[in-house]
Amino acid sequence: MSARVSLGALAGVVGFLAFVEFTSGVLQGYYTPMLTDIARHLSIPDADVNWLEGTQLMLSALVVPAFAKLGDMVGHKRMLLISTALTAAASAALPFTDSFPVFLAAWALQGFYVVWLPLEIALIWSRTRGREGRAVLTARAAGLLVAALEIGAISGALIGGALVDALPLQLVLAIPAVAVVACFFVVLFGVRESPETTGGRLDTVGLVLISLALLSFTGGLSLLRINGPTDLFSWGVTLIGVALVVPFALWELRHHDPLIDVRMFRSPALGPVFLTAGLFGVSVLGSQAPLSTFARTDPTVAGFGLGTTGFQTSLIIGIYLIAMIIGALLFPAISRLVTPRVTLIGAAVLVGVGFLLFVPFHSAYANVVMNMVVVGLGSGALVAALPAAAASAAPATQTGVATGLTNSVKTVGGAIASCAFGIALFQGSLGAEGGGQTAASFSGYLTVWIVCGVTALVAAVLLVFVPKQAFTDAAADVAEASAQV
Repeated sequence: MSARVSLGALAGVVGFLAFVEFTSGVLQGYYTPMLTDIARHLSIPDADVNWLEGTQLMLSALVVPAFAKLGDMVGHKRMLLISTALTAAASAALPFTDSFPVFLAAWALQGFYVVWLPLEIALIWSRTRGREGRAVLTARAAGLLVAALEIGAISGALIGGALVDALPLQLVLAIPAVAVVACFFVVLFGVRESPETTGGRLDTVGLVLISLALLSFTGGLSLLRINGPTDLFSWGVTLIGVALVVPFALWELRHHDPLIDVRMFRSPALGPVFLTAGLFGVSVLGSQAPLSTFARTDPTVAGFGLGTTGFQTSLIIGIYLIAMIIGALLFPAISRLVTPRVTLIGAAVLVGVGFLLFVPFHSAYANVVMNMVVVGLGSGALVAALPAAAASAAPATQTGVATGLTNSVKTVGGAIASCAFGIALFQGSLGAEGGGQTAASFSGYLTVWIVCGVTALVAAVLLVFVPKQAFTDAAADVAEASAQV
C-alpha cells in the first residue's frame, strides 16, 4: 500500500473544516493575552483566572462523550452545527456582563468548541474508508487542521493582544462571536455529512453516570481549591466521583451499544493513547493561564515575572503557536521515516523537556520564548497525532467515540491541573498575604512547570509499551477486519 496520497485527495477530505479549526484557534488564542485585564474587569485576583479555564474544561469533559457518540449515530456534521450554535451564543454573552458568576457560566458554555476537532477527524476517517494510504491521509489531514487551528490561535492572540491595549474590553470581547457565527454558516453550506452513520439510541443511563462522576470529581477539586487541601469534605466529593466510574464501567460492559466502549481502554494501542492524552492535557490546557499571568506579572513588585504588556504577551503566544504548527505539519513526515509510535514518544519528550527548562531559565523574555518553542514543537505533534492515532486504532463503529475520548481525557487532565495549579498559585500569593496585590506565588509557578514537565515524560514512557506497528494502515485494516467478524 502506497504512503503517497495526492494533495487533491487530501483537499477533498479536509475541505471547509480548516476554517472551523481556524475559528477554534481564534477562540483559544484571542483571550489569553487579556486574562489579566479580564481579572481586573471582574474584580478577581489572578489566581481566580483558573476558574475560567477549569469550568470550561469541566463542561468540555461532559459534552464530548455525548457529542462524539451522537456524531457516530446521527452524523458528525449535524453535531458540528449544534456545537457551533451553542458556542456562538456563549461568545455573544461575554461582552454584556461584569458579573463573575455570569461571565463564568458563559465562558464555560463557550467550551463546546472542543468537540470540533474530534468530530472532524472522525468525519475524515469515515470519508476516507476504502482509499489507499488511509492512515497517512488522516494524519496529513489532522496536521493541516491543527495548522489551521494554530494559525487561528496566532491571529487571535496577536489581534487580541493589540486590541486590549487600545480599545474598551467590552468591545474587544464582542469580536470572537462574529467569527463563530461565520463558522456556523461555513459548516452549514460547505461541509458534507459523514457517508455512514450507526443509528441507534443514545445510552442515556451511561451518559448520566459518567456526567455525575465527572461533576463530582471536578467539583471536589474546585472545593479543594476554595477550602484548601486539608478539607475532608472536598476530598470526599472528589473520591465519590472516582468511585462512580465503577458503576459506569459495569453498565457500559453490559450495554449492547454503550456510550463509551470501555474495552477500548484495555487495548494495547488505545489505552496508552488515552493516558497520554490525559497527561498531555495537564500541560497544554492547565498551563495556559499561569504562563500568561507569569509573563504579565511586574518583577519590580513581585520579584519575578516579565512585566509584559498585552501585545508582548501575545508575541510569546504567537511564537509558541508557530512552533505548534511546525510540529503538527512535521508529524506525518516523521511518522513515515520512523513510526507514528516513535514520533509520539519524541513529541512527549519535547513537551517535558521544554517545561522543565522553565525551572532554571525563566527570568528573561528570551528564556521564556526558547522554552515555549521546545514545548510548542512537541505539543503541535501531539494535538494532531492523538485523535488520528485513536481513529486508526479504534473499531469502525467507535471512531467518533475514540477520537472524542482523546479530547475528553485531555480535558479531564486539564481540569485537574487547572484546579491544582490554582491552589498552588494562590498559596503564598501577594494577595493572600495582604499586600494589596493580586500576583500569584513564585513557588506556585515552579510547581506548574515541574508538574507539566514530569507528566509529559511519564506519557513518553507509557507510549514505549504501545505495539510497534500501531496507528499504521496495516493495524487499521486488522482492526476493521476484526470488527466485521
